[in-house]
Amino acid sequence: MHIDIDKDVCIGAGQCALAAPGVFTQDDDGYSTLLPGGEDGTGDPMARAAARACPVGAITVRDGTA
Repeated sequence: MHIDIDKDVCIGAGQCALAAPGVFTQDDDGYSTLLPGGEDGTGDPMARAAARACPVGAITVRDGTA
């Protein structure tokens, strides 16, 4: 699993951090960021739910690393 956050789209709603706190957090400016190791996917089943919860679709979760 690979997770990307489009920083140009993110509005800092925080829904990702609420849905998958083991994968996402918010930076000092309130925007979504991955916890260390999160870009590889952590196997957290909530990562996909967090992507769906994003109100602006800033998060992409896909299988593999490409």
